[in-house]
Amino acid sequence: MEEKPSAATGLQPIRSAVCRKPGEPLVIEEILVAPPMAREVRIRIICTSLCHTDISLWKLKDPLGIVPRILGHEAFGVVESVGEDVNEVKEGDTVIPTFMADCGDCEDCLSNNSNLCSKFPFSMSPGMPRCGTSRFTDLNGKVIHHFLYVSSFSEYTVVDVAYVIKVDPAIPPNRACLLSCGVATGVGAAWKTANVKKGSTVAIFGLGSIGLAVAEGARLCGASRIIGIDINPDKFEVAKKFGVTEFLNSGRLEDKSVSQVINEMTGGGADYCFECVGMASLVQEAFACCRQGWGKTIVLGVEKPGAVLSLNFFDILLRGKTIMGSLYGGLKPKSDIHTLIKWYTEKKLELDKFVTHEIGFGDINEAFDLFIKGKCLRCVIWMNK
Repeated sequence: MEEKPSAATGLQPIRSAVCRKPGEPLVIEEILVAPPMAREVRIRIICTSLCHTDISLWKLKDPLGIVPRILGHEAFGVVESVGEDVNEVKEGDTVIPTFMADCGDCEDCLSNNSNLCSKFPFSMSPGMPRCGTSRFTDLNGKVIHHFLYVSSFSEYTVVDVAYVIKVDPAIPPNRACLLSCGVATGVGAAWKTANVKKGSTVAIFGLGSIGLAVAEGARLCGASRIIGIDINPDKFEVAKKFGVTEFLNSGRLEDKSVSQVINEMTGGGADYCFECVGMASLVQEAFACCRQGWGKTIVLGVEKPGAVLSLNFFDILLRGKTIMGSLYGGLKPKSDIHTLIKWYTEKKLELDKFVTHEIGFGDINEAFDLFIKGKCLRCVIWMNK
């Protein structure tokens, strides 16, 4: 009797959750995952978590909403095989894939001034970073596109080695996967991008999982006041667990703007303001209530493509404020993630409170429902359950 192709050949069908149409439930189907090419790694995904970016791109139509596609970019897995010229990891290593490259060779990666890799700039490309082609096909031979160079809603995926971080297998998979994107982004924004000082005042616009991760980072940095701003008052009780000390319901301010209230509360503005929603108008409000002279406004939220930010020229020139973006929280993946893991093992970084739900891979669409209804922070999806 002829044997079935082994997983090592890349020809054995495996399960993936494929986005076939924007905004419609993912389809659990069998696909083929090709072996890794040079400088690539094939990973068996242990667990993955759902991020707001997955939701946003799942809903989006052209040009960025390319289908069919395998979404997912927060994950933990085991190296199943490696391509040529891969020395950083080997078969059996436990790894975290990320959407941020860290090639270790370019001027930016060798510098401490930035986490932006010039060799592999961030993009929404539907293929692999070095050649643009896909490693996924359906059983009819049709191409399935990649997402953020990770595509973790699949039992196996192929990731360029510049996007793979080898980690200690002792860290629980359902906590390690959080560091691929959301939690690391928020904590990093407070720690690395803003460099929040002890005793400072922080204002956070939006108390979703990113905003709460910023609060966690600000708490770790020793901020004395952490003001959370949201339209949902129910979020304050949850936010207290992450270090938020005061809450402002932006939907019930009557004749005052958020920035006016924050300026009054703080006697001139917060030292650091974080926009975590993705609205240009909120960036402007955040900038308006960060303290003159040294205040920093950090932008983490993702607006719709083509959105324009409008700021008063003289507010920038005469007030001495700073406004800056924070991609992946300013973290260098292959060094800073190990610091976050160390903080977690030392019980400084409290990852456990971010995970509100855990489900099996077959129920992945339930995770989308929970997220959209605002019933979860992070839902971990186990591939073998």
